[in-house]
Amino acid sequence: MKKIRVGICGLGTVGSGTFNLIGKNANEISRKTGGSVKVVQVGCRRPHPDCDLSTTDTTNDLFAVVNNPDIDVVVELIGGIDTALELVKQALSNKKHVVTANKALIAIHGEDLFKLAMDAGVCLKFEAAIAGGIPIVKAIREGLSGNNIEFLAGIINGTTNFILTEMEAAGNRSFSEVLKEAQDLGYAEADPTFDVEGIDAAHKMTILSSISFGVPLRFDAMYLEGISNITVEDIKYAGELGYKIKHLGITTKTDAGIDLRVHPTLIEKSHMLAQVDGVMNAVLVGSDAAGQTMYYGAGAGAGPTASSVVADIIDVMRDGDSVANLGFDALMDLPMVDISSIESAYYLRLRVLDKPGVLAKITTILSRYKISIESLIQKDAKRGEAPIILVSNIVLEKVMDEAIDAISNLDEVLTDITKIRVASF
Repeated sequence: MKKIRVGICGLGTVGSGTFNLIGKNANEISRKTGGSVKVVQVGCRRPHPDCDLSTTDTTNDLFAVVNNPDIDVVVELIGGIDTALELVKQALSNKKHVVTANKALIAIHGEDLFKLAMDAGVCLKFEAAIAGGIPIVKAIREGLSGNNIEFLAGIINGTTNFILTEMEAAGNRSFSEVLKEAQDLGYAEADPTFDVEGIDAAHKMTILSSISFGVPLRFDAMYLEGISNITVEDIKYAGELGYKIKHLGITTKTDAGIDLRVHPTLIEKSHMLAQVDGVMNAVLVGSDAAGQTMYYGAGAGAGPTASSVVADIIDVMRDGDSVANLGFDALMDLPMVDISSIESAYYLRLRVLDKPGVLAKITTILSRYKISIESLIQKDAKRGEAPIILVSNIVLEKVMDEAIDAISNLDEVLTDITKIRVASF
């Protein structure tokens, strides 16, 4: 019987979930693997109230875990980058397998760490770094390994999805109001920047892009927009036009290179991704043989994320291999597509003076740039002002931005023009 001895660094939400899941499902793990998984040491600042550590060695020194000769697999669950990076480097240097849920660590330092792991002949696994309990890494690297992946689009941050869902459901609650609720419920941190400005989703999408297309990790090339500028009016008007607004990570392989971005997006209400509400996550994958497949589930939490952590530990036990890479024998350094070069349909919202001929001036400018209007809402004027909302045809982003600049220069346009991209998958 093979025995895997595990050391856990970090006993927060995911660490405690991992510790408890290994104990709770020990018999099931043994039935599936013919072996056993045992946590022999935990490194943490303080014990977790939900964990019985009475028979487990604990230490405040995280490096004691990675240097423990009795440990085969180090599970890094402390978050952050600096200390986590040193922990993982030391564990790999000690020829220990590493399992991590740290998306920032992999997105920024992954390639160096994979090289260290390969040199040491050990595994570096990271399923839990993306979308909690959804086994999206395994789906892409194993289930779809015979396919050419064409694109991915994902709702991969539960906080932003919860906020947009609640703003839509209430119809009259602002971003700041719903953010406060998300913080009270524990879905958002006291400093929510990482989530609401899209940085968390960008780390995850960076990894997904690399494992899908076999390209280097390029977080620095990510185009990024958060949701803090989305208004109740945008959500309402999008609904009238037949859309929902979701915060998406999108990556596409094109003839020009790799398109990699995170931003609010209008999705037709009938689309599968538009049905993903609350704190749930989903990833849509387009591939040449399997077509479009979607993977849905809880994107965070003790149980779902621990499920992915333990699955990676079991993979180490089953395989014992030294595969520590992004799913490709060699990476291809393709160009990254600048956001100005993408093609999309666009939602535009602007407020104008209520006077004859204003709409004609706007459509004339759009026509000059060969942009047509697919849908239009023109609301009744109040206090001499009126909103105009439209959805364009698919055009080059650079062209749309030039048209927006020209429209903004009209004396009759009273505010900045809101622009949101419209999904076309």
